[in-house]
Amino acid sequence: MRKRTQARECALKILYQLDILDQPIDQVISAFWEFNPASDDVRQFAEQLVRGTREHLTEIDQKIIHYTENWQLNRMAVVDRNILRFAVYELLFMDEIPPKVTINEAVNVAKKYSQDEAGKFVNGILDKINHTEVTKSDTAGSKEETHG
Repeated sequence: MRKRTQARECALKILYQLDILDQPIDQVISAFWEFNPASDDVRQFAEQLVRGTREHLTEIDQKIIHYTENWQLNRMAVVDRNILRFAVYELLFMDEIPPKVTINEAVNVAKKYSQDEAGKFVNGILDKINHTEVTKSDTAGSKEETHG
């Protein structure tokens, strides 16, 4: 398994724990790595996703709510919600990762960790966000425009 794929899966698990536990982020991350050892590269990218997602959580959740029709964030499956969160963070704040890669990885994580239809759900939401938010705000041209 590729390091960034592994890191995204770790990020999902940490974000899931943060969503259901009332514990500080550093405590949850530390406990996670204690029971799930990983290479420095995996840990670094996973923590970047987790900390960035949590830092921008309000903005990220607003984007997700805006693009999910007839879905309340708190009624969404915890796994799906957190996959969308870290993927939206990647789309909006990590210019070095092509949107196609972000979306594909998020869909694959959803297929692995959620229900059968989750991949389609995640793909639909992220594609909408990519086409309207990412390409619209891309003034530097660092994100490639996708046509799906």
